Amino acid sequence: MARPERNNPKTKEPPGKGARKPGPGSRPTTGRVTPKGGHQVTPTLSGRYTPPIPREVKVSPKWVPVLMFVLLIVGMLVIITNYLEVLPGDAKNTYLFLGLGMITAGFITATKYR
Repeated sequence: MARPERNNPKTKEPPGKGARKPGPGSRPTTGRVTPKGGHQVTPTLSGRYTPPIPREVKVSPKWVPVLMFVLLIVGMLVIITNYLEVLPGDAKNTYLFLGLGMITAGFITATKYR
């Protein structure tokens, strides 16, 4: 009694067809699922950034925040007194740029504060 032809689950060939040669770029299956070299466990990634542990804590000197606030406040006062025409001469752009420069220097100093 002849057996009816069935799909071969390993080659996934339709019934009645012979074995096909693998095409270029295809890999022959060897049956191995895990890579050679033993059991290696990779840590699962949580998707959240974990910062590195600091080796030493940096502390700024006391003059850094003092200089920052002095530059910010004096720069603001120069701009305000320029528009109120309290400074010598009329409202000048040089006073405005001086005040803006002091405020910018205050922000740069703020980035150095730890």
